[in-house]
Amino acid sequence: MPSPYLALFAAPGSKAFSAAGFIGRMPLSMMGIGVVTMVSQLTGRYGLAGALSATIALAAAVAGPQVSRLVDQYGQRRVLRPVTLLALAAAALLLFAAHYGWPDWALFVACAGIGCVPSLGAMIRARWAAVYRGTPQLHTAYSFESVVDEMCFIFGPIISIGLSTAWFPEAGPLFAACFLAVGVFWLTSQHATEPAPHPRERSDDGRKGAGGGTALSSPGLQVLVATFAATGAIFGGVDVVTVAFAEERGHKAAASVVLAVYALGSCVAGLVFGLMRFAGAPERRWLLGICAMAVSMIPLLLVGNLPFLAVALFVAGLSIAPTMITTMSLIEEHVPRAQLTEGMTWVSTGLAVGVALGSAASGWVIDAAGARAGYGVPTVSGAVAVAVGFLGYRRLKRPAPGRGGSVGQHGEHEERNMA
Repeated sequence: MPSPYLALFAAPGSKAFSAAGFIGRMPLSMMGIGVVTMVSQLTGRYGLAGALSATIALAAAVAGPQVSRLVDQYGQRRVLRPVTLLALAAAALLLFAAHYGWPDWALFVACAGIGCVPSLGAMIRARWAAVYRGTPQLHTAYSFESVVDEMCFIFGPIISIGLSTAWFPEAGPLFAACFLAVGVFWLTSQHATEPAPHPRERSDDGRKGAGGGTALSSPGLQVLVATFAATGAIFGGVDVVTVAFAEERGHKAAASVVLAVYALGSCVAGLVFGLMRFAGAPERRWLLGICAMAVSMIPLLLVGNLPFLAVALFVAGLSIAPTMITTMSLIEEHVPRAQLTEGMTWVSTGLAVGVALGSAASGWVIDAAGARAGYGVPTVSGAVAVAVGFLGYRRLKRPAPGRGGSVGQHGEHEERNMA
């Protein structure tokens, strides 16, 4: 690994919390696709499978920011453990309901409970921010974590789909729950690197003070969340349609490899992006990344076999990690430091809403018109993301005063001084 990445781990405890974050984030890529694979194998209903995956994403969209807000106030250990136990109980209910053929409503109830799973990516990035805030190393740390995200998406679908197809249908979600338990409890046992909580201040009459608002009141964050709702529909659609596309061609298990190639493209781009320093405005790079993601969906409408699909998805993946890394820098410009975890989770929430919509819509299209037609869902979603990005671009050009401070801005000023 290049030396800038190795240098990150000179900070005490950084190796341990990053490793715990990797394990705890595996369910991010395993649970949704695992549910799709499990339900489609047990029932053959892709519409139901997509709707259940969408339910998990929507529940996470509702619960995630609230969990992260509590984390900002009370600390990671006090909040993450109880909500994780709730999510694990819901996962157990889902497995029993699917295995014994319980009514559909029981599946939906269980999936709603799974949505309480905390956003481990935001927790790890908050720890990096506490270590390297205001330095160029934070850009490298965010890049590294985006690569870790993509590594999860490389190995997660392979493990989840592979276990469910080769062992038993419920194996994918079961192992996802195990990874979640290990990751969260290992992370929360590490006290030295846990960011200090920021309790809400109250005035003498007991009313909430300045710290009582929500990070979503930031206009810039609103743009990021809305745009990533459309972007999430790309991811949700690609996941569900790729499984159906592979099944139509008699190689359902190969879907995990194809989706891993998609994540591999993002992983490669993230590694390279983390070694670079930029002097331009981050919002311009962000908008360019959104446009690239949208354009990369068009070739998916034309592919006719799995090898060409893998190549098209690898190219499409090249724009994901750079866009996500830039997004994290923009969040620091537009939310208060005391609400950084919540701000990051709101972007994940936007993605989750989009994944839900993309999963459900693509499932319906597949049932009605076949897998190839399903790739129209991520293509349309990309166009919507571009439109929202352009409409909200002016808000991103006006960072709010007194916010957390962007590593992107730091790098800009440093490079200008060097020049």
